[in-house]
Amino acid sequence: MLYLMHEARNLMLAPIRMAAEATKLACENPLHPFAYMPNRSAISAGCEMFERTTRTYPKPAFDLPAPERVVWEKPFCRVLAFGADTTKPKMLLVAPMSGHYATLLRGTVAAFVDTHQVFITDWTNAREVPLSQGAFGLSDYIDYCIEIFEALGPDLHVTAVCQPSVPVIAAIARMEEDANPRVPLSATLIGGPIDTRHAPTAVNTVAQDKGIRWFETHCIQRVPQGHPGAGRAVYPGFLQLVGFMSMNPERHAGSHWDMFDHLVQGDGDSAEKHRRFYDEYLAVMDLTAEFYIETVDKVFIRHSLPKGELTHHGRAIDLGAIGRCSLMAIEGEKDDITGIGQTRAVLDLAANLPDAKKTYHLQPDAGHYGIFNGSRFRAEIVPRITAFMEASAAEMPNASAHEAAAIVPWESRSDRFRIGHPHPLRAEHPPSEHHWHAGIAAHRGGRPATSSGAEKRSITERPARVG
Repeated sequence: MLYLMHEARNLMLAPIRMAAEATKLACENPLHPFAYMPNRSAISAGCEMFERTTRTYPKPAFDLPAPERVVWEKPFCRVLAFGADTTKPKMLLVAPMSGHYATLLRGTVAAFVDTHQVFITDWTNAREVPLSQGAFGLSDYIDYCIEIFEALGPDLHVTAVCQPSVPVIAAIARMEEDANPRVPLSATLIGGPIDTRHAPTAVNTVAQDKGIRWFETHCIQRVPQGHPGAGRAVYPGFLQLVGFMSMNPERHAGSHWDMFDHLVQGDGDSAEKHRRFYDEYLAVMDLTAEFYIETVDKVFIRHSLPKGELTHHGRAIDLGAIGRCSLMAIEGEKDDITGIGQTRAVLDLAANLPDAKKTYHLQPDAGHYGIFNGSRFRAEIVPRITAFMEASAAEMPNASAHEAAAIVPWESRSDRFRIGHPHPLRAEHPPSEHHWHAGIAAHRGGRPATSSGAEKRSITERPARVG
């Protein structure tokens, strides 16, 4: 019902938005009388602000100099490559499936595209996937990761930003346990909720306080008719957006008021910066209900991965099986989404990985967004990730000898990659019938935990141990 109400609201506001756009154009047209009204700038600015705050934003484009091409595709995800196939080191960015599109990592891609062959997971809006394609839960996410690693490997470096850290490390552990020759050379986890018992934030405490039944009752809706995925149970993007914005309501209100002032004063450059940011921030996608509920339950409520209780098609995930893939954990000192220690925990959980293959970095004065985007990320974090990947590749000089490293276009790959047939090593396990992010903090209580003074320093260690 809530989804239907949201769609009805958009339809009812459509003619008013059109009128607002027409009024704005009239105020800016020197041939129209409105252009000579005393308050035309304020009227024009008000019309633009109304139209922008009531519209539904489409999926943004990457708009990078490097051309995009699809190298792998299944119903819920496709993998994009930037630029032509080269001999540069291969780096896969696993984007969060947590409400925003993969274009949120546009700056992350741009930071590496000149020095690496960059790939990114481009997740599909769940409301665009027909019910006939089946469910998509946490085990299915792990399946996708394994198949993508196999398709792009063996000389592959993986970087997981935020939410995908859990399924990515689980996929690596499963591949290591199965002696899969295409295990990635390295995995960099950036602000990932590996063990949310460390320095819990508002996101973590809300999940604990509400319990999984509350999320099932209040957050899950059915996609209405008119979309390819009609009837699918989802966590709607518009609910997620409410959660995002509720974490900093004063900042967003102030930002919109500032834009109104910029428009009235004719400060086009400042107004354009606002447009670019919110065109991305307000574009959201639906998540499948099974993935969202499973992730909230297993990652934030039951802490299944660090307790050794996370399963993949009935098989326990053991991070102790990791012995070849080098690991790097990156955290931000001021991250109010993933607290200090939550990502670093992976280094201790991978108990059998040699210390020389573990690296940790705590970025001073960086919040959640700042550890994967922005000037500080480019200047201080990118060089560390690059050095870590180079060292990991040097430790595996014969990595390219495992199998041919060329990327095979998805159309010519086996049916297992294209239409979802399971890996032969996992064929005996039936498909799963079965998010996360700041969105669950929409109903939070309390403030994020702050770090102690002793933690306010830059830490880059190799080897590194958690403790």
